[in-house]
Amino acid sequence: MPITQTHELHQRRFSRNLGLGAVLLAFVVLVFGLTVVKVNRGGMMEAYDHQPRASVLPVAPEAKQ
Repeated sequence: MPITQTHELHQRRFSRNLGLGAVLLAFVVLVFGLTVVKVNRGGMMEAYDHQPRASVLPVAPEAKQ
């Protein structure tokens, strides 16, 4: 015998699940958008790979004579 009526609790749960799904989808879209922007600006990307980078080293003062 199938259940034909949904309880009020199920309706509230469904609306909460829709809200949570929308929030998760917005988060995924935000992370994807940030990733696309960062990849498109690839020239500025530098990862920390335990090696000194010239862009973060202090500029050596000019040697006085």
